[in-house]
Amino acid sequence: MIYRETYTLSNGNTIPKIALGTWQTSDEDAERVVKYALDIGYLHIDNAIAYGNEVGVGKGMKASGKKRESYFITSKLPAEIKSYDEAVRHINESLERLVTPYIDLMLIHWPRPWCGDPNKTYNEENLAVWKAFEEAYEAGKLKAIGVSNFSVEDLQNLLDNAKIKPMVNQIRVHIGHVPHELIEFCKANDILVESYSPNATGRLSAKKEITDMAAKYGVSVSQLANRFDLQLGTLPLPKSVHEEYIKQNTELDFVISDEDMKALLEIKE
Repeated sequence: MIYRETYTLSNGNTIPKIALGTWQTSDEDAERVVKYALDIGYLHIDNAIAYGNEVGVGKGMKASGKKRESYFITSKLPAEIKSYDEAVRHINESLERLVTPYIDLMLIHWPRPWCGDPNKTYNEENLAVWKAFEEAYEAGKLKAIGVSNFSVEDLQNLLDNAKIKPMVNQIRVHIGHVPHELIEFCKANDILVESYSPNATGRLSAKKEITDMAAKYGVSVSQLANRFDLQLGTLPLPKSVHEEYIKQNTELDFVISDEDMKALLEIKE
């Protein structure tokens, strides 16, 4: 059974609680897996300009024949884009590649350029980009706006200086890596946490305590990992190009006990 529950963002919009991730997916594969995911009932596709596969994602959306308003699409502005004008241009180009009149959620992919100065805050630059996000949101091009990989300090910059506060922060959360302070800060400020790499890019399968627990519940390690993130109140973004696993990743009709959640929270990377 496809998991169909939703969260409600701070602006009142709903967002499906699990998404198909498309990182490291070719344009060709993106078209195939997005069509398949939408065909079997997925309601949320997570994408990014930097993944280089928006054209394929857009083709998959079209090939599914689903009404645009029936599913949710996320994209992200590349980390190196740190000016208002460039942000405006990239938002519009993303819409063109996806062949969609709007994007349900757009995120700043990273607070600092991937090759930038790690000691620089980029606070002013992120505010300039955020202004472009706010304007696109008010124009209806973006239905929700947020960030990715932002720390408490990065988020506070927007909370203190922006007109519209971020609705989402997409960060790495999985068994063995749970940034409790950041998650609690987001929750206190009504910012939904999305969890990328819920299966730690496959590393969880190397831990016997995790494989044993998955076996106890009669599920795969990925299913256990997705359910773990859901029970933290976050939104997991499992990624696969294999149809069997794409379907399996949303079959989450089980509950991890409080005792087992405590044991999973004690696991370290």
